[in-house]
Amino acid sequence: MLTLYVKTGCPFCAKVLTKGKDMNLEFNLKNSADEGVVEELLSDGGKKQFPYLIDTETNIKMYESDDIIDYLEETYG
Repeated sequence: MLTLYVKTGCPFCAKVLTKGKDMNLEFNLKNSADEGVVEELLSDGGKKQFPYLIDTETNIKMYESDDIIDYLEETYG
């Protein structure tokens, strides 16, 4: 499962979401505006930075939109 932590209005998040849509990938979205999401992000990733991807299939966790896109292309492209 692909979980993506996003923040409304974040252009880097939009970039990853667009790439995911183009690749027909489904994300379990966690929006920073929802209660408890920021705390969950900090607990798991350690930084309040968006986007943040967790792929439970490969046990990968990462920040940085370009790195996430490269990973998605290499793994699911």
